[in-house]
Amino acid sequence: MAHNIGSFISTPGFCSDCGSILPLLGDRGNVKCYACKRVWGPEAFGDMAMSYTIEFNKKNVYGSSKEKNDAMEEAEGPIVERKCPQCQNDKMSYATLQLRSADEGQTVFYTCTKCKFKETENS
Repeated sequence: MAHNIGSFISTPGFCSDCGSILPLLGDRGNVKCYACKRVWGPEAFGDMAMSYTIEFNKKNVYGSSKEKNDAMEEAEGPIVERKCPQCQNDKMSYATLQLRSADEGQTVFYTCTKCKFKETENS
C-alpha cells in the first residue's frame, strides 16, 4: 500500500520527500532518511510487518573436524571432497583469507587430512 505523507506517493519503507529507502524502524520510534535527513515516525512504514525466523543446524550437521579417516588425523578446518595431488586422498580441509585487494577473490588454503600437504588457490 502506497502512502502520501511527503512530496510524492511512495511505498512504505521509502522516504516520501526524496524516495530513498529508510533505515529500519528501531526501538526509539523514529528514523532519519539518509539522503534528505527528514525524520519519520512509524507512519512512514504503514502497516508493514517484519518477522524473521532463525533456524539452527542440527548438531554434527557438518561433521566433526576430527573426521575419522585411515590415518585418524585431525583436520585444520572444514573438510571438502578434494583430491590431494601428493597422496591422492579425497578429503582436504580448507581456510580462506582475503590477501589481495577487495575487488579480487579470496585465497583458499587447502590441507590434506592424511599427509598434511598444503596448496593454495586464488578464487
